[in-house]
Amino acid sequence: MNEQEKYPIGKFSGRPVWDAAAIAQDIDRVAQLPYKLEAAIAGLTWQQLDTPYREGGWTVRQVVHHVADSHMNSYIRFKWTLTESSPLIKAYDEKEWAKTPEITADPTLSVALLKALHAKWVLLMKGLTEQDWNKHFVHPDGRNLKLNHTLGLYAWHGDHHLAHITRLRERNGW
Repeated sequence: MNEQEKYPIGKFSGRPVWDAAAIAQDIDRVAQLPYKLEAAIAGLTWQQLDTPYREGGWTVRQVVHHVADSHMNSYIRFKWTLTESSPLIKAYDEKEWAKTPEITADPTLSVALLKALHAKWVLLMKGLTEQDWNKHFVHPDGRNLKLNHTLGLYAWHGDHHLAHITRLRERNGW
């Protein structure tokens, strides 16, 4: 398997410091993602949307729907973390979610969802205090994840999947 195709922007590594500037930068990445995804899939045919971004990988259509599903879960995790003390979150099987019936829909449906979700999520995040950013949730695998780290992870996650689509377009001359 080609690591560059699997991780086109590299694996997530976090940041050494989560200061206000880093948080603002990551919030901006989250805010811009729906529009970048919209541009990345613009003009693709149904056949192109059903092309895997790498051998054994998801199709472009599945990637866009996955980003919406994943980011909805993250938004809910933020809300739990802000309203409960160290909540234990629910994990989900993203591979199985990528096979549910609505995944065959036009991916612009998920882009529209992401526009609304990210607008609301960005408003939430812009209102957080330093204390809020240091709150954490507990993943079922035992990790304690702070909101500042989670923001960075999802800013990376969006860019990671966006690169799957844009690099596929480049490789195939679309």
